[in-house]
Amino acid sequence: MSISKEEVLKIEKLSRINFNDDQLEKQILDLSNIVEFANQLEEIDVSQVKPTAHILDIQNRLREDKEEPCFSREEILKNAPSAQGGCISVPKVIE
Repeated sequence: MSISKEEVLKIEKLSRINFNDDQLEKQILDLSNIVEFANQLEEIDVSQVKPTAHILDIQNRLREDKEEPCFSREEILKNAPSAQGGCISVPKVIE
């Protein structure tokens, strides 16, 4: 299938790109080659190929979700440069 000059002019208008005459001819040739390649890909028999999400057979390696002890509020606030009312105090950034 060949791309027509009118189709390339429409693409030019939609993409807001201005081609001169030489560039227009090159675009017609390039787009025709792309469409031809896509048509060749359609001819490939992939009926025996199972769908894949990844080229390698990778399984998720997730750890078991288990409850673990966490830090207390006092331990966390020891690392804060400034604390007030049980919370980390930060400078005001909105005037």
